[in-house]
Amino acid sequence: MSEANTATTSVLSSAPLTSEIDSLLTAQLIVAWAGERGQDERRLGWWRTDLLSADGGRDLLGSLLSRTGEWAVLQAVREAARRIDEASRQEAHDSDTLLSLFALGFQVEERTDERLQDFKRSEKSPAEALPVAMELINGKWDQQAFVDWCEDHGAGNYTTTTAGRRIKGDVPSSLDRIVAGLISALVPISDEYPLPHYSIR
Repeated sequence: MSEANTATTSVLSSAPLTSEIDSLLTAQLIVAWAGERGQDERRLGWWRTDLLSADGGRDLLGSLLSRTGEWAVLQAVREAARRIDEASRQEAHDSDTLLSLFALGFQVEERTDERLQDFKRSEKSPAEALPVAMELINGKWDQQAFVDWCEDHGAGNYTTTTAGRRIKGDVPSSLDRIVAGLISALVPISDEYPLPHYSIR
């Protein structure tokens, strides 16, 4: 197991609560949605997808998968964001030591994937299961509203490196605080995904 895979296990004061996993999933989906290129409404363009637009993949998958289509679209946009996050980390010589919003160690990633699958199998709609995420995603794109959401998680405290925005200080001992630090470091908005991350070295 790599150093990154064991990192969150070693720094967290206890196993993540379900509420913390839901908060992480909420953050991942909001960032994944905001980072899309969009077509009917231009968003940040960090990944070249248009899955969550009304006339994009949302409409197609919704018609193909009447019961789980909305969850399938959310899974797809999250995966698009995860791949860009991974590609950005791979450009760093010490990629195994970086913790980012979409790479928080095996235990956290496994629980987050399982939670998303549980929601998909349930009778709950995304709006019922993850209301904070869906309130933003279902609304009209407003970059300032996204910035405000990021800033609500705290002031970004990072230094810019060749790998991206490295958050200063030790990795926090709770998942909620780790996620808050990563979200706050998304501001100011840049033309490319800025890869907020903690270094476990």
